Amino acid sequence: MSDQSRQDGQLGIDPISNPSDVSGHTDADRRKVLKLMGAAGAGIAAPGLGATYLRGFEYTRSVQAQGNSPVKVGFIEDESGNLSVYGIQKLHAAQLAVKEINEGKTLKGGPDIGAGGLGTLGSVAKSPPTINKEGVALDIVNAGGEKSTTEVVFDEDADVFVDSGDKGILGREVSLVSVDGQSNNALWQQLARRLIQQDKVDVLVAGFASAEREAIRPIVDQFKQLYFYTNQYEGGVADANTFCTGPVCEQQVIPVVQYMVEKFGPRGYTIAADYNFGQLTAAWTKAFAPLVGGQIIAEEFVPLSVSEFSQVIARVQQAKPDWVMTLLVGQNQQNYYPQAAAAGLKFPMASTVNMAQGYEHKRFKPPSLANMHNAIQYQLEVPTARNRAFVKRWMTMFPEDPYIGEMAQNTYFTIHLYAKAARLAGTTDQATLKKALELGWSIEAPEGSVFLEPGTHHCAHYIRLAVCDENHNVKFVRDWPSIQAWWLQRLGVNLIRNPEYKQYTPDEDPYFKMFLKKS
Repeated sequence: MSDQSRQDGQLGIDPISNPSDVSGHTDADRRKVLKLMGAAGAGIAAPGLGATYLRGFEYTRSVQAQGNSPVKVGFIEDESGNLSVYGIQKLHAAQLAVKEINEGKTLKGGPDIGAGGLGTLGSVAKSPPTINKEGVALDIVNAGGEKSTTEVVFDEDADVFVDSGDKGILGREVSLVSVDGQSNNALWQQLARRLIQQDKVDVLVAGFASAEREAIRPIVDQFKQLYFYTNQYEGGVADANTFCTGPVCEQQVIPVVQYMVEKFGPRGYTIAADYNFGQLTAAWTKAFAPLVGGQIIAEEFVPLSVSEFSQVIARVQQAKPDWVMTLLVGQNQQNYYPQAAAAGLKFPMASTVNMAQGYEHKRFKPPSLANMHNAIQYQLEVPTARNRAFVKRWMTMFPEDPYIGEMAQNTYFTIHLYAKAARLAGTTDQATLKKALELGWSIEAPEGSVFLEPGTHHCAHYIRLAVCDENHNVKFVRDWPSIQAWWLQRLGVNLIRNPEYKQYTPDEDPYFKMFLKKS
């Protein structure tokens, strides 16, 4: 097989509805793909396809039966209201991904394997580079000092945006059917029913707040709708119809809490949004801190409508913690940061949401976000070659956008992942695609390699610890190239063998209880 063939997919090329039209591949490649497709459609073991699991995929007949109607991607996000600071980013991400898919582009990756990289020796700087908060060129404010030490470094494929050989999905145009959730939970169920029952979307991509996800998930399950939830969240959703592509607490809370305890001391103070995301993420923080020698000395839960924090700030000042965990959501609650800075509050901060999602370090004047630490899987400032290329593509389409956040990137690679899975399956049939997505996918996202774990429907992510300085510039002080979403696996969840439709919470984990101090 040629080097180019290896890049484009497990079968030699990204499988499409009409392989004979793919340019850049030999006749032998095409014959091999057709042979493998035919074998898989007949339920015969085809090398590399996992044919036992894929038995029932019938490529040719399924494609012909679908005709030329558009592939409908149903999309609900908050384009207005308190959560629109995130919703607009996610909408633009979906629009960019759909545009690229229709133009015949894809991200590298496929079942079971990613692009890979190379370990080598190289000269490194003493400190990590600091990235300027201004603009989108990702200019370096401080390069980290002279390069002197020779250490092992890792080099990966920079060019991960490649031709798919398929304009649209299986030769069909992709249509984004988008509606505005208006930051109103009461509206979300109505919109979900409309997209599923009336518009008959092929896939649903929806939800920022966990309350929004939980409002529509019963409807998703009622109609067995293929559903992607692309947000960072508190974790625990085990649902056969739902695929969660954002990071969860074991990927974000654990790294940042460990770092804060090691660097600043054991005593943490949590301020969180008062709904299931804030409550459960705070529970994770409280449960994990003792495992690394820490302690959460107080917790505050703040309604999403609150924008005035003088009393909260006074209680934090009185408690004198070593650091503060802020799990604040929406434009109202983000006002905590300038108010805390004005009150002279200078305790180091940690978060799993702020900076990477609501870009508070750009929206508020320094030093409102000074000394903020967040274990993120993506934010605009990631200075890799693949991310610089992604930012350039985004800003070409949306030149007025102020930021690209974590959840926007998730939405972007998720829609590309859906397209890749549909090409492999040769159909947009939802039951078949759920099986295809359970093969174990790697996709080369702007953040790095992302792996969709089959049994829990969650992703392993490249996690970086981002720190904001007094001038609101950003540096990354630690990297974890892949942290799995391991918690549901530890609880025994396997949605392939045992479909479930629930959300687990930390109090159901006996391992945490072993380490909690008894009062």
